[in-house]
Amino acid sequence: MARLFVGQREIDFFSDISKEIIKDVAGQKIYYYSIREDLTEINEVYEESMEKIFNAPIEIECFVEWQPSEIKTTNFGQEQIKQIMLYMHPRDLFDRNISFKEGDYFSYGEYFFEATSVIYDKIAYGQVERVTSIKVNGRQARAEHINFNPLGPTSENYLEDDAIQNTFEQQRGTGEGDKRQLVEDGVLESPITGPKKVAPDGSKRSINKIGTSFYGDE
Repeated sequence: MARLFVGQREIDFFSDISKEIIKDVAGQKIYYYSIREDLTEINEVYEESMEKIFNAPIEIECFVEWQPSEIKTTNFGQEQIKQIMLYMHPRDLFDRNISFKEGDYFSYGEYFFEATSVIYDKIAYGQVERVTSIKVNGRQARAEHINFNPLGPTSENYLEDDAIQNTFEQQRGTGEGDKRQLVEDGVLESPITGPKKVAPDGSKRSINKIGTSFYGDE
């Protein structure tokens, strides 16, 4: 589509709508662990480090595509290696000053992954400066590379309090670093009702014995 019909306001609109779907509807998230290069010792020959130092994890909302596990047969039996694909919002990363790079680590559920590739996946209507999607391929990391307790949600098989996510709250431009550009520019007003929240309602109607306000009048 010609630049005559797709300008800054249209790009901002598409960006804000994408953020709304990712942050206010889907609710999928990862925890991003970037490496402290200034504190991590790197072997001069192999250009690798035996022990990596990480920054505190950052929660990032994105679309997650779960891939089938890769099955390997070794001398010790079969081994499953999980793979994952993330679709990240470039403007969200820019707004939050996050630079997602190959070799960084992230967790999803109970598993940790290393980013094997970070790809500029799509641009807006042929406008090369307008990246609309970043695709990250992740491969399950070994415990000796990154060894933390995973942050929830993880699995309904676990007993920890955060194993199942029972609460989901929209951001709608009010969260930390969550900027909706058209509201920021004064083109649109802030949402009238504000962020909505789905939370336990005190009833017991689910697998983990916790009901939700999603089905009530909340």
